[in-house]
Amino acid sequence: MKADQPRTKPRVVIKLSGSLFGLEDTKTLKQFAELFVRSAKFCQPIIIAGGGKIARHYISHARSSGADESTLDEIGIEVSRLNAKLLIFALQESAYPHPPTNLKEVANAADSGLIVVTGGLHPGQSTNATAALIAEKVRASTFLNATDVDGVYDSDPRKNRNAKKFKKIPLKKLRAMLVQQDSVAGGYDLMDIVALKVIERSKIKTRILKADTRILEKAMKGSPEGTEITPS
Repeated sequence: MKADQPRTKPRVVIKLSGSLFGLEDTKTLKQFAELFVRSAKFCQPIIIAGGGKIARHYISHARSSGADESTLDEIGIEVSRLNAKLLIFALQESAYPHPPTNLKEVANAADSGLIVVTGGLHPGQSTNATAALIAEKVRASTFLNATDVDGVYDSDPRKNRNAKKFKKIPLKKLRAMLVQQDSVAGGYDLMDIVALKVIERSKIKTRILKADTRILEKAMKGSPEGTEITPS
């Protein structure tokens, strides 16, 4: 599709948890690739791969050797781009052939009409913030943050089994919950302040949900999965 042609399918930006790329079972990633190929019939998926445990492993080793935080960010970006390439290989001809490295390249890749997969773009930004900026840049209809938990809770559900899940959460409340979150390289989780600022200023429809193919497919079709971030 050329840039001057009207788009016929909505663009859905998906931040895909880096944990999926560290699995020894390669079937899982192939299942996600099959999902994205199916979903390309009714939308254009634009996917941002997280760095996951592999990135944290490299970051931890480099930090122990005295690397500065910006260098650690660059290491995380490189790992996330390698993860993106793994998904591109699984998508084969359905995917844009390489991960874009800046917002302009992402926009140009999206104009191809193919599934676009990228990793991090800039030091100092989490892949969550990158995904929000991409959603803004390509005028996505929806931003889905597919992570290792199935939504936003009032406390960590991995530590507190009585944690309460929110079906909807005001952006202002989520921001207050995240104020104390670490901003060091490799320390990002559900969302971060930069991502929330982008979501707020461009009124991006956003959901946080489980990185599960069935759940994600329902969400891409408009089902209210996970937790919706609502305007303050």
